[in-house]
Amino acid sequence: MDFLLSGTAACGACLFTNPLEVVKTRMQLQGELRRRGTYQVHYRNVFHAFYTIGKVDGLSGLQKGLAPGLVYQFFMNGVRLGSYSVIESSGYIHNSHGKVSAVRTTLAGAVSGVVGAVMGSPVYLVKTHLQSQSTVSIAVGHQHKHQGMVHALKLIYKEHGVLGLWRGSSAAVPRVSVGSAAQLSTFSSSKELVLELQAFPKNSWLVALSAGMISSVVVVMAMTPFDVVSTRLYNQPVDHLGKGKLYKGFADCFSKALKKEGVVGLYKGLGASYFRLGPHTILSLFFWDELRKSYWGGR
Repeated sequence: MDFLLSGTAACGACLFTNPLEVVKTRMQLQGELRRRGTYQVHYRNVFHAFYTIGKVDGLSGLQKGLAPGLVYQFFMNGVRLGSYSVIESSGYIHNSHGKVSAVRTTLAGAVSGVVGAVMGSPVYLVKTHLQSQSTVSIAVGHQHKHQGMVHALKLIYKEHGVLGLWRGSSAAVPRVSVGSAAQLSTFSSSKELVLELQAFPKNSWLVALSAGMISSVVVVMAMTPFDVVSTRLYNQPVDHLGKGKLYKGFADCFSKALKKEGVVGLYKGLGASYFRLGPHTILSLFFWDELRKSYWGGR
């Protein structure tokens, strides 16, 4: 039940934040491996990107990749948050004094994140491909010609086999493990702090909401460089053997982006990242906490 509740909570958040995921993906691919000033800027900022995509691709363009996004959130976060919930209920994240341990929550968050990332990698690959697809006039990054989630999965499997479906997972593991460790350790610690300060009643929904807001800032700052690398690895074109034409792997992508675009390049789309990851973190953790409270509290 912990896994089901966690997946449902993540899907609820995804319905609201998927348009921002589309914006974030486009901004992270814009000017790939190009120095500032040497490429056309289609998306000046998150608001301009939102407007441009809606105007050129239509409102449906802002919900591209929703189907794989929902599937990804259900399985990845179902496994990630569900695993963490089991670890938490076993008492592992607390020290001998009953306090939340920063080291233990970070480790538990990272481990659960790795499991979730590996499980959800094929669908995340397809989601990235679909969200980057656009009208030629505002296209950025490599354009994959998929007709939908099922078509994309079949095509990738047909051309590159099972391993092709896990292309880019080398970036997914550090991305999700770092994000998960930052998110869940901060959330658990923040909840404890809010309760100690007695800012809200113990069972108030404001406890989870405020803890999620604190967690969202930490997550975005820690995760964005890994997110940029992950997006590019998943979206890059591949040869007939399924090997990337732009990057050999996570380290190669990270170093090339840093060399060509500088540190700023690794934080491309930071505003979009927060507008997407921030609300998603807040909503998913809030829904997760409230669903668990409702289910287990009623038993």
